[in-house]
Amino acid sequence: MTIKIYGAGVPGSIGGSKPNRPVDGPRKGQFAGKSDRVDFSSALQQAGKAREAVAPVDAARVEKVQSLKAQVASGTYKPDSREVAGSLLRFLVEGKV
Repeated sequence: MTIKIYGAGVPGSIGGSKPNRPVDGPRKGQFAGKSDRVDFSSALQQAGKAREAVAPVDAARVEKVQSLKAQVASGTYKPDSREVAGSLLRFLVEGKV
């Protein structure tokens, strides 16, 4: 099978190019005296409130992680092997491997 390509080597845009034309926009002075305004939806406000409610939990988590890091660094961290094994088994049984 033979394919012939005609032209200058680079295909042009389909339909050719079109000249630029001005876009209809607001007329000069149409919005004089008006200012920009932003209204946030109630969903966004609720998300902000939820984030504030979680902040104390995050602070407690950060404190716990710092404590564990210090224990690991000093060599005093001793995890309960039965608890670790039970957690691993639950993880494997749930199929999240």
